[in-house]
Amino acid sequence: MQFVTYTFLGAEYCGLLEDGEVRPISYPSMIALLNDSKRDLEQVQKSAGKPTPLSKVILKSPIPIPTTMRDAYTFRQHVEASRKNRGLPMIPEFDMFPIYYYTNHMAVTGPGDVEVQPLHLEKLDFELEAAIVIGKKGKNIKASEADDYIFGFTIMNDWSAREVQMLEMKMNLGPAKGKDFATSLGPVIVPREHLLKTGQLKKSPRGEVFNAEMKAFINGKQYSQANCNQMRWTFAEILERISYGTTLYPGDVIGSGSTGTGCLLELNGSKVVHNLWLKAGDLVVLEVEGIGRLENRVKQV
Repeated sequence: MQFVTYTFLGAEYCGLLEDGEVRPISYPSMIALLNDSKRDLEQVQKSAGKPTPLSKVILKSPIPIPTTMRDAYTFRQHVEASRKNRGLPMIPEFDMFPIYYYTNHMAVTGPGDVEVQPLHLEKLDFELEAAIVIGKKGKNIKASEADDYIFGFTIMNDWSAREVQMLEMKMNLGPAKGKDFATSLGPVIVPREHLLKTGQLKKSPRGEVFNAEMKAFINGKQYSQANCNQMRWTFAEILERISYGTTLYPGDVIGSGSTGTGCLLELNGSKVVHNLWLKAGDLVVLEVEGIGRLENRVKQV
């Protein structure tokens, strides 16, 4: 079961993608579906409308405007390698608690062109991530209960202008203009309950673990290989931290952070590539097992 947002004949719909066809559902948007505490996904699937071939529609981000959007920092390999490339040691605080930052929920794209301005092309980078979509309101959520607040999973590309970001972070305020210009999501949201049935989500004492191979390609060449089960912190633990004294709402999106090998900032310090950054016209493809394939082309404006 895969939920999408798409346009057909100039109108926007929320629907289901199945067997190369999309079918509209009765909800006007993904946010409306997520806010329905009485939703029945089996009934939604049964009552979906007339199918349209995928080739005749345009897929957007499954949530065109998330309620809020945060990105975490959970893959040890990425943190260690990225810091090493900048001449910095690993930080012990990484193991104290999960951290995250807010990113621009109004700058979300789906598949297709990602428009960037010249400043963004100064060491433009991708980030290979999985993300969760919140489906239930909650505050001060315990990790033992947090997985029940997750509606589903999608792919996230946290585009990064590294030249700008590195200058900004010298002032100890975290990423800002180096990150706020674009984040790509999609092309689908796969419900948590579906991934539980397929066995990709497995119970653990720390919360459910998402077992999913993750890959990234630039212009057809593979550069990244990881698995979402390598996260230092589970999404349940991340939700416990985020919701401490803060309310989570349906439609909030939370990224895993870049995987190990999941960005050029990390790879440029390895034997794989040297001083490689994205340029206008490049095609970036992210794949997450069980979710699908997110394709974006860099377009300078």
